[in-house]
Amino acid sequence: MCYSISLRKEKEEIEQSMLKHFNATFDISGEYSPYYHLNGFSNGNLQIIKMDDTEKIFPASWGLVPDWAKTNPEGFRKKSNTLNARSETIFEKSSFKKSAINKRCLILADGFFEPHHENAVSIPYFCYQPSSKYPKGDLFLFAGLYNDLDSELFTATILTTEANDFFAGVHNKKKRMPLVLDENYLQDWLDTGRSEQSVNELMATGFTNNEFKAYPVSRDLYKKGIDSNQPYIIDEVQKETLF
Repeated sequence: MCYSISLRKEKEEIEQSMLKHFNATFDISGEYSPYYHLNGFSNGNLQIIKMDDTEKIFPASWGLVPDWAKTNPEGFRKKSNTLNARSETIFEKSSFKKSAINKRCLILADGFFEPHHENAVSIPYFCYQPSSKYPKGDLFLFAGLYNDLDSELFTATILTTEANDFFAGVHNKKKRMPLVLDENYLQDWLDTGRSEQSVNELMATGFTNNEFKAYPVSRDLYKKGIDSNQPYIIDEVQKETLF
């Protein structure tokens, strides 16, 4: 599962990074501010690139709302958690099947948080992809699905898959990981006309080959009434200070 992410880059940094894949710029009507921690349960905006318009970056409320729930999206979200979609079952679930065919997207991030369990205590770990330019986390792209609420409002979900060896050690209870796509598959993910078999093959083989790192951070991430969208929330802490 992936219910918390970061996107700390400024607009200009993101647009510059995207040049090697897409000539994508932020939609002029979309509001964007960098964040250290976005909690999915707030249904805040993810930043996405859609299949039908790869030259724009659009905001999309986190938590996909299918067509049949458009008249009451809040009621739907109270009953259904669609922050994530299991890649193995997107063609079986009514909430995701239509989007899996023709409304796939890429979701921008430069970090995410996963729970690590020790002695029945959940410890949040910050996961990131270091680079020479951004040692604390370069930009990467999740595989996602989206849907339109109307012509200007979108909702989205992040795909997850069975954890690899590294993330099985981090997310050591449910052993899942978000599907971060390798840069060689970004264009393929947004290609129109792909069959169900082709999409399943992409999800099975498309996880990035770039190295991830992870370390424990403050359990403030889990506390109510605390503004965790602060720089300290991605600071590494010693595990013994968490209890």
